[in-house]
Amino acid sequence: MIDLKGSPFCLSDSDIEWVNGTLSGMTLKEKIGQLFCPLGLLSNRKSLLHLMKEVAIGGIMFRPTKGKHAQGTHRFLQNNSKIPLLIAGNLESGGNGAAADGTYFGMPMQIAATGNAEMGYHLGKISCAEGAATGINWAFAPIVDIDKNFRNPITNLRTFGSSPDTIISMARGYMRAADESGVAVAIKHFPGDGVDERDQHLLTSVNTLSQAEWDETYGKIYSELIAAGAKTVMVGHIALPSYQNLLEGVERKKTVPATLSKELMCGLLRERLRFNGLIVTDASPMAGFCVAMKREYAVPLAIENGADMFLFARDLATDYKYMVTGVEKGILSELRLNEAVTRILALKASLKLHVKAKENSLVPLPSALNILKSKQSLAITEKCADESVTLVKDTQKLLPISPALHRRVYLNVLENSDGIHSLLKSKLKQKLEAEGFAVTVRNRAAIADLGILVSPERTSIFKKVSVLFKARKSLSELVGSPNDFIAKYDLAIYVACFETASETTVVRLNWKGFKGIGNDIPWFVNDVPTIFISLANPYHLLDVPMIKTFINAYTNSEPVIDAVIDKILGRSEFKGISPVDASCGREDVLY
Repeated sequence: MIDLKGSPFCLSDSDIEWVNGTLSGMTLKEKIGQLFCPLGLLSNRKSLLHLMKEVAIGGIMFRPTKGKHAQGTHRFLQNNSKIPLLIAGNLESGGNGAAADGTYFGMPMQIAATGNAEMGYHLGKISCAEGAATGINWAFAPIVDIDKNFRNPITNLRTFGSSPDTIISMARGYMRAADESGVAVAIKHFPGDGVDERDQHLLTSVNTLSQAEWDETYGKIYSELIAAGAKTVMVGHIALPSYQNLLEGVERKKTVPATLSKELMCGLLRERLRFNGLIVTDASPMAGFCVAMKREYAVPLAIENGADMFLFARDLATDYKYMVTGVEKGILSELRLNEAVTRILALKASLKLHVKAKENSLVPLPSALNILKSKQSLAITEKCADESVTLVKDTQKLLPISPALHRRVYLNVLENSDGIHSLLKSKLKQKLEAEGFAVTVRNRAAIADLGILVSPERTSIFKKVSVLFKARKSLSELVGSPNDFIAKYDLAIYVACFETASETTVVRLNWKGFKGIGNDIPWFVNDVPTIFISLANPYHLLDVPMIKTFINAYTNSEPVIDAVIDKILGRSEFKGISPVDASCGREDVLY
């Protein structure tokens, strides 16, 4: 039973009349179309019209483009949709999740590091207000996973940390701001990511907590946020054996993702946690969903077992056909189909989309885009940066630094791309030189090239000479006396920026050694004062325990980089509080 007047829909009699009237006037294929929220891959009008007229989708999400372009696309979609669309965005870290020219406020872990619950509200306000300006009405946020396992490569910065209370506090603020902006939230990823060290994009991951452990952590988070009025929950391709076995009554060895589990979606989420809102699957092309069973069976079964909306598709035409066939074969019952569509329509009614459609205000006027990167948003972003940068340790009592004492700086920037001319390298060098430092940037790419010189494979003399020429500075560091290197620099600064990304199995430091010499490693920490700054993953201390001054900054953005420089120069105090155990449970790395 769906309580349309109860939370989170809270519909009026006229709203309910629209829901019921719309449902009764829909054909079977129109109902099936409403189940789909594909990823918008093309924005040409012909392709969009096909989605509206032939498939009659219920929602859509595009990757960020310029705000003007996004708004125009959303307006065309709404103008040509028989039923108002749910238009989604990954509004996890700012308005940049909606528009490429929106405000990048900060990664959730940075927000949590401020220890200021109002920053959760500001994250939601900037994200959702800017998203709404482009026509978005559904935020796939906030992320309420717990970063319990530091080896997990996908939760990490995308979480508010390891404390359920902090997560609840930050998420409630986000939800309050989303409501003010007329945007529905999707708290994710139920039943909870961050326990497994593996990525659900690559396999069906497992939340191994016992029933009691889950209740005290993830269960507490979902219970409180559901009570606070979360309109939708995104279910992940994550198994929860303790509850799946308990609710089914038998122990199963096969791992079944929550997106296909009636025990988790209906038994745990609906019945135990009393969630009355809309359930959406996580992206269905992810391997965590695909490997569970044959897709032609899995697509309709996801809806039959409790999901109301199906996110993205391997191929929309094929998945739509699977859903239609699933109804014809009885995999997806008509009763369950009607229930899912009712919740979809109820969510739309709760956002007053049916009213806005009559007013022609589903997508705001172009002037609404003036909110993107407003002065107020940028000021709050700078405040958040100032409050979040965290000094994990400074056992050598190095800080603050100054050009007078540490003028000659060796700068080694570790990131996915080792190109010497990366934007981050150039930016850091420029900012440090503006402060009066003389900066030498480590050419990590050259170290990789030097392997050609000793490779057993035949390489032309021309190629070897070319490599030697490009890497001459790095080569001198490799074969020169250690004392030469030590005498050359007053300070070494390592900056790491390995951001979380799907399908990345490990987020660790990789050194550019040369046949065991390992010159890229900070071997000189006892001779040259050394600082390590992470602009992303907060757990790098595990790999550089020898560095005695370690800073976590959580987000690679201009305001954060400026805040870090202010703090290491002593112009501002460190205020951040680590939302996770940066030592990874090892005391030895803190000394």
